Amino acid sequence: MKIKRRKSKLPKPYYETELGKLYHGDCLEIMPGLEPVDLVLTDPPWGVSLIRGYSDLTKQKIVGDETRPNIKWMADYNAIIWGGNNFCDQLPISTGWLIWNKYVADYAPHSQAEIAWSNVVKTVRLFSRQFTGFQCNSDGGKKHPAQKPIGLMQWCLGLSKIDGLVLDPYLGSGTTAVACERLNRKWIGIEIEEKYCEIAAKRIEAERKQLKLF
Repeated sequence: MKIKRRKSKLPKPYYETELGKLYHGDCLEIMPGLEPVDLVLTDPPWGVSLIRGYSDLTKQKIVGDETRPNIKWMADYNAIIWGGNNFCDQLPISTGWLIWNKYVADYAPHSQAEIAWSNVVKTVRLFSRQFTGFQCNSDGGKKHPAQKPIGLMQWCLGLSKIDGLVLDPYLGSGTTAVACERLNRKWIGIEIEEKYCEIAAKRIEAERKQLKLF
């Protein structure tokens, strides 16, 4: 299923490549003007420390003073949504959960994990798909508090088996867009904090320059 296009004037892209566009603003205000997309791949922010500054349209109250985005709309589209353990009450039952098994440190021989909700990835013999081998912020240092490895997002794109345009409405430091550039996939990213738009644009541009060397 694709996001339906509604009449709405889009702002000028903050940054643009041959494959994608990055918009600075509130995702729920920008999305009505977008062309139809084929896959939503994102890692929504959660907890007060990550989403200060988000408008009332994109967040809802939970326990105490914490806030989190309203992501119920994503379940209507082809989607892979990281942080599923924080948003599971907003999403329908799925058999397509993904696991990111994170190795913490050399001196701590154990793993932590994050999970993603999906309605496009089928499990194998009732077991979830698992990605192992990269720590958080492992690509060029820590650019964002919840930065995902580029390899993780590439893995998700491969598992989805869906071609076409990819949307990340919470682009952060740009990891989804970088993964799309590596795989020659069209993408749209939206980020509400300008400082992360700047970081994302620099990361994407650096990736494009690197790709041109090969």
